[in-house]
Amino acid sequence: MAENIGASSQISQSVKSRERLTKLDNQNPTSQLPNLSAPMSQQPTLTLYRGWQDKGKYVWSPFVIKIEARLRFSGIKYDIDCGSPRTGPKGKIPYMEIQEPESDSNDSLKPTSMGDSTLIIKHLVSRGILPDLSEKLDLPDQANDLAIRALLEDKLYFYHMWERWTQNYYAMRDHVLSAIAYPIRVIIGQLVYWNTTAALHRQGTGRYTAEEIALFRREIWEAINKYLTTSKNKLKGPDENQRPFWVLGMDQPTDADATVFGFIVSALTFSYAELPILKR
Repeated sequence: MAENIGASSQISQSVKSRERLTKLDNQNPTSQLPNLSAPMSQQPTLTLYRGWQDKGKYVWSPFVIKIEARLRFSGIKYDIDCGSPRTGPKGKIPYMEIQEPESDSNDSLKPTSMGDSTLIIKHLVSRGILPDLSEKLDLPDQANDLAIRALLEDKLYFYHMWERWTQNYYAMRDHVLSAIAYPIRVIIGQLVYWNTTAALHRQGTGRYTAEEIALFRREIWEAINKYLTTSKNKLKGPDENQRPFWVLGMDQPTDADATVFGFIVSALTFSYAELPILKR
């Protein structure tokens, strides 16, 4: 996978461009964007459970990065915590707790817990916390936006899972199970491996060879690169290399941009430098 991403200059430029908009510092995250924030009188406290603390760093889950990108596009404040799939409402990471502001009428109100990145975003949009980025898209662009998200979330995700757990098992085990003491980690890791490979076989990805999966994966990244190349080429002017460009070529991001960003960063932050299989 590393060679596929490295071969894509526009994907690399897209990451650099978006990194300028999503720095984990005190800069205004929307300084170069249209005003994407949704007006709210008092925002609830949002806590995103990412599976790892690692404050100030991206985690390996593309779905966590997707939500964080969506929040940063609009300059929405949120807290992070570790959490666990066992305590998540959908049995997976990420999930979010939404605590309403205290008032005389709800001072004892328990936080609402939401699972699944897409459902979390839809809920925040319905609450007016996040803007609806698809609202101004015409029907063909709405279909394109959904197709890009489905391509990555329902197809590429499983290719990445297969590669991480079968080709790079030890790096994946030691990262995902880092909180577990080493002797027990070996046993738990083997159980996770068996469950994951069995699930991938039932899903269909595990029935392909490594060469076939590499072919499918490369095809997807090349398709995304074509979208980004087309968008980048639309930029004109002396500052064209400093301005962000979006996957559908719009003047502001759509939901597909958060997903694309999530999968690119997830792939790049995975510890490839430590993996012998990718050094050759």
